[in-house]
Amino acid sequence: MQQLDRDEFEKLFRANFKGLCFFAQKYVKDFETAREIVQDSFISLWEKRDTIDASRPVKSYLTTVIHNKCHNYLRDNRKFNHKLLEIENLLEIRDDASNDLLVAKELKLAIHEAIEELPEKCREVFLLNRYENLKYKEIAVKLGISVKTVETQMSKALQHLRIRLAEYMVLILAIFTLVKLITESF
Repeated sequence: MQQLDRDEFEKLFRANFKGLCFFAQKYVKDFETAREIVQDSFISLWEKRDTIDASRPVKSYLTTVIHNKCHNYLRDNRKFNHKLLEIENLLEIRDDASNDLLVAKELKLAIHEAIEELPEKCREVFLLNRYENLKYKEIAVKLGISVKTVETQMSKALQHLRIRLAEYMVLILAIFTLVKLITESF
């Protein structure tokens, strides 16, 4: 490598900087990082200009230095990127959980509204069956009505809820399937 004075170094920098940045970017996939690596390589060249082999072409020296710095950067940042990926995954899980919570609240509100829309006797029969777990015969005795009337009222309630909550059916089925799988595994 020929002895570099300030003017020759500046010409070398201006002539090669941009191309070497693109060269480095192929490795690190980020232009700003590539620029920093190339700048560091030029600084290294300037600082070692007196000790570098004079027979070696300057551009060859720079590409070797840049190549090595890129590999060092990737090696050093692999651990960091792995941790960053873990953090991003946790944030995505938290976002998914937040979205699930919002959907669950929306579903709960829609169910409550649909139940409130039922006629009084129909709502009472439905609540006794689904929330107090009474059998049709027990509901009939408690309300002083026939079992057939309980069946009719439950049929009306379920039909109303199916229509009113149709947009939530996929979610409801997924929740019930999940609950069933969880309870069967214990």
